[in-house]
Amino acid sequence: MKSVSLLLNTTESVKKFVNIISAYDYDADVRSGRYVVDAKSILGLFSLDLNKPVVLEIYSSDCDDLIEQLTPFIYV
Repeated sequence: MKSVSLLLNTTESVKKFVNIISAYDYDADVRSGRYVVDAKSILGLFSLDLNKPVVLEIYSSDCDDLIEQLTPFIYV
C-alpha cells in the first residue's frame, strides 16, 4: 500500500483526478479526517472537505506509473 497527500481544491482538479485514477485497476481510497471514500467516485470525493489536503491510499505496491500521472495534485 502507498499513501500520497493530494490537494484537490477545484472542481476541475477533481474531474481530472477521477479520470486518471479510473484508468487503472488498482483499488484506492481517499481519506479526509475520519471519512474514507472510493477514489474513483466523483460524488464521494465531492462529499469531502477539499479545502484541505486529502490522503490517497493505493492498495498496490507497484503503482509508480499512477503516482507519476498524479504529480500535479501531490501536496508536499
